[in-house]
Amino acid sequence: MVKQTIQIFARVKPTVRKQQQGIYSIDEDEKLTPSLEIILPRDLAAGFVNNKRESYKFKFQKIFDQGANQETIFENIAKPVAESVLAGYNGTILAYGQTGSGKTFTITGGAERYSDRGIIPRTLSYIFEQLQKDSSTIHTTHISYLEIYNECGYDLLDPRHEASSLEDLPKVTIFEDPDQNIHLKNLSLHQAATEEEALNLLFLGDTNRMIAETPMNQASTRSHCIFTIHLSSKEPGSATVRHAKLHLVDLAGSERVAKTGVGGQLLTEAKYINLSLHYLEQVIIALSEKHRAHIPYRNSMMTSVLRDSLGGNCMTTMIATLSLEKRNIDESISTCRFAQRVALIKNEAVLNEEIDPKLMIICLQKEIQELKDELALVTGEQRTEVLTDAELLQ
Repeated sequence: MVKQTIQIFARVKPTVRKQQQGIYSIDEDEKLTPSLEIILPRDLAAGFVNNKRESYKFKFQKIFDQGANQETIFENIAKPVAESVLAGYNGTILAYGQTGSGKTFTITGGAERYSDRGIIPRTLSYIFEQLQKDSSTIHTTHISYLEIYNECGYDLLDPRHEASSLEDLPKVTIFEDPDQNIHLKNLSLHQAATEEEALNLLFLGDTNRMIAETPMNQASTRSHCIFTIHLSSKEPGSATVRHAKLHLVDLAGSERVAKTGVGGQLLTEAKYINLSLHYLEQVIIALSEKHRAHIPYRNSMMTSVLRDSLGGNCMTTMIATLSLEKRNIDESISTCRFAQRVALIKNEAVLNEEIDPKLMIICLQKEIQELKDELALVTGEQRTEVLTDAELLQ
């Protein structure tokens, strides 16, 4: 069992030239944990004293400044999680931040250049590369892609048709078994034997995603997406099977409705997005308080699906994406505050091993036959199945 708190990282998005950049500083002293200081600009309005705080300091495991490339992000954040998944532990990587701060770019990547690939394609490449090296075990990989839009779940990998709109996709529903394990009904699992097959599934899912143009971002993702890689492995002849799953989560952008000036459909979406992020925050606050008996996982679909990842059997990492332009300073501070709360949560990751009963029966039958043959060799006579009454008595 591995006990550890949720790891938090920060990534600063490069600013557009036209926008005024907020002032911040990154302190990476080798002895201390790296900290990010956001300095608030002082409005020296006509003569009154401004008593607002001037700066905020937040601690992270590591802070990636504007120059950090996708390769660096993968090596530092996703690779350790992928390694633990290959070893049989569950893993989760969450991207959280305001609209337009670079969550989707970090998780999925940019489409223009190969070097812009994000965490999902790089993780798939890494996992398949490791599986090819390890020829002594038998592996199977399955992939699912769930989208949560306006509190409804949709299967982005529905094989039956090319969706013209999200509402055509099958609705995914949640049910709980007596052991309180969450099961997702209508969410298809697709086997991927190679990296190419897995990337095709990712591409198909991304094509079906709900994306809309908002004043803050031309291609804002209006939903939470959870891309899951299910790995199971066993050694030939062994009855023990290891299962592990890796959730890669791109949360929808948190935003202040008044600031983005949206209405109609976008306003409805923003309400649902903010509500589900609010429920996520409630779960996180409840988990970071020591003596809370009830954790409100059931309030929203996303917190139900991520129950294991938050305070459960999982190694979880969160990336806080920050857009430190002057107009976004408030949002960035609230993202950092949220990350600090997340960092207080402890997870207990357990190795997911189980014995396959069918394989166990085959092994035992084989062992019985070997023992019978051995016995026949020693006594010189082939045994009949049933013992006589005298033998039973003896």
